[in-house]
Amino acid sequence: MQIQYIAEDAVMMRLGDIIDIGVHRQLITLQKQINNGNYLGITEAVIGFTTLVVYFDPMHTSHITVEKLLRDLSKSDLEISSSPTVHHIPVCYDYGLDIHYVANYHQITVEEVIELHISAVYTVYFIGFSPGFPFLGGMNDKIATPRKAAPRQSVEAGSIGIAGKQTGIYPGQSPGGWQIIGRTPVNLVKINNEQPTLLQSGDQIHFYPINKKEFLETANNEGLEQ
Repeated sequence: MQIQYIAEDAVMMRLGDIIDIGVHRQLITLQKQINNGNYLGITEAVIGFTTLVVYFDPMHTSHITVEKLLRDLSKSDLEISSSPTVHHIPVCYDYGLDIHYVANYHQITVEEVIELHISAVYTVYFIGFSPGFPFLGGMNDKIATPRKAAPRQSVEAGSIGIAGKQTGIYPGQSPGGWQIIGRTPVNLVKINNEQPTLLQSGDQIHFYPINKKEFLETANNEGLEQ
């Protein structure tokens, strides 16, 4: 475990450099403990693949106090979170703008790309890049593909992409350089809901294929940007 003071109001704890589900669950547990613990001066704890960053108000606490809290919690007998929320998310692979590129890159068929993509169970490691964008772990290495050399100026909401060993879902229309292999009609962000983002760190995802007709019907019900 490494601890760094990365800003005047932030301390980062790093648990190694390898993306691992066990490490992730430990980080989720610590994050929940800190965010729900009402610790003086602490404003928020945010996780990455192998890191936890704690933000605080320097007027009410200090780097040293936050570091001590992190070390004490890491040594304590906290119950590790192991019962994730599971989401079954439909994907229309007919909207895969780059799915033929991914297939050719690996010298496999489009059907094999789809099968490999839907056969995995994905974990939401963290939300970032844009509001509601999930960074997912668990993708089969057989379809790991580099980002596009030149990003698209606009990627449609719900687009599902691959970048290296990761897959992710664009929650809204935005620029992006991931290889797009499909699109989900599920709206990941509903700003009027009490919890505006559908996915949270620690959740699990199962993808399943649908056709264009099913996509359009669900997209209309979800109010997805089209």
